[in-house]
Amino acid sequence: MAFFTHRICRSFSSSAVRNVVIKHVTIIGGGQMGAGIAQVAAQTGHSVTLVDTNEDILKKAVKGIEGSLKRVVKKKFAEKPEAGEEFIQKVLQNVSTSTDAGSAAQTSDLVLEAIIENLKIKQDLFGVLDKAAPAHTLFASNTSSLPISDIASATSRLDRFGGLHFFNPVPVMKLVEVIGTPSTSQETFDSLLNFSKALGKTPVSCKDTPGFIVNRLLVPYMLEAVRLHERGHGSKEDIDIAMKLGAGYPMGPFELADYVGLDTIKFIIDGWSEKDPDNPLFAQSEYLNRLVGEGKCGKKTGEGFYGKK
Repeated sequence: MAFFTHRICRSFSSSAVRNVVIKHVTIIGGGQMGAGIAQVAAQTGHSVTLVDTNEDILKKAVKGIEGSLKRVVKKKFAEKPEAGEEFIQKVLQNVSTSTDAGSAAQTSDLVLEAIIENLKIKQDLFGVLDKAAPAHTLFASNTSSLPISDIASATSRLDRFGGLHFFNPVPVMKLVEVIGTPSTSQETFDSLLNFSKALGKTPVSCKDTPGFIVNRLLVPYMLEAVRLHERGHGSKEDIDIAMKLGAGYPMGPFELADYVGLDTIKFIIDGWSEKDPDNPLFAQSEYLNRLVGEGKCGKKTGEGFYGKK
């Protein structure tokens, strides 16, 4: 934490976030990640507003949350169906929806963005929200690959901006990467850490570097497996088996890449290699690029490194 403690924060900015307890959360983006975050926040007693561009997306998101809660109930309330139904209704009562991000931000302690991985779109969104949200409201992005500092630069609250990177599926995965920039105040960072803990997650502190911790290790690992195969040093199947049985991994690197999405991996590595073209860990893979060019992106398209099953 020494990285953060040396910062000199403006007195107004520090007082704006001091002792803020996050109770009302606005989540921008009703996709799988946004809906998952909304669910865990609502389950832990937070008031949640889920925002997206149209009602159909929001209805689908709420339906997905309800379906996920029913799976929770089957495990936790197997012998108490009435209590299970009460649990579902109580959680859903904590979730409201809106197509007006600016309006939703006006009553929020935290605005968390979980939309498309496009820097300009994120910057435009936060630029608008910065004008609508109260001074005490914290901003955070769920980005997995874009620099938090670059996203925050569109706002006037650099000290009240950080990263909260959740993992998919959010209701199951326990980890949250909490990212602070050189401008993030200690109060903001602590609030984001405490919020993560309040969700029942285990937070880890990260600096605003490419991929933070998990993806910074995971993406080069998957790419090196691809290069190993490209050099003819092992088949995809043997490499996957070797890592599962030899390293105890639940999935091999090619299986994992298909699950994550080859297009997602390419997007991440393209961004990193553009910023640091001389880093061999960020080198392009012709094999990966060809598959993505052919629309073979893994599980989401039915075919990737492995064929249709």
